[in-house]
Amino acid sequence: MSKRILLVAACALVDADGRVLLAQRPEGKALAGLWEFPGGKVEPGETPEETLIRELREEIGIETKVACLAPLTFASHSYEDFHLLMPLYVCRRFEGTPHPHEGQVLKWVRPRQMRDYPMPPADEPLIPFLIDLL
Repeated sequence: MSKRILLVAACALVDADGRVLLAQRPEGKALAGLWEFPGGKVEPGETPEETLIRELREEIGIETKVACLAPLTFASHSYEDFHLLMPLYVCRRFEGTPHPHEGQVLKWVRPRQMRDYPMPPADEPLIPFLIDLL
């Protein structure tokens, strides 16, 4: 039985202090209460980079450019009804201060503390890459 593939782009936003921004999924959404990297579904005709620029603007009110998004790694994870393919980008250059626009909670976290925040199964394997990088 084949599952549909869902392409979602995620961004590890890094501040000057080497911390990464995590967002807590709000009540009413799938996996509510879990922490994740900002990002979202890649829409038809969009590149993952364009998705991140749009999602970062909509979700947390910051601006960045394609040149500021560096691909780091990706997650490939089977959920019950779909398979998630999620490239993770690192962004250190952005304009504005992140503010939650969709009811989520935002928190700057040191990479080594990320395991203290419950994350969706697809996000957890990405943590060691960020620890190594930062």
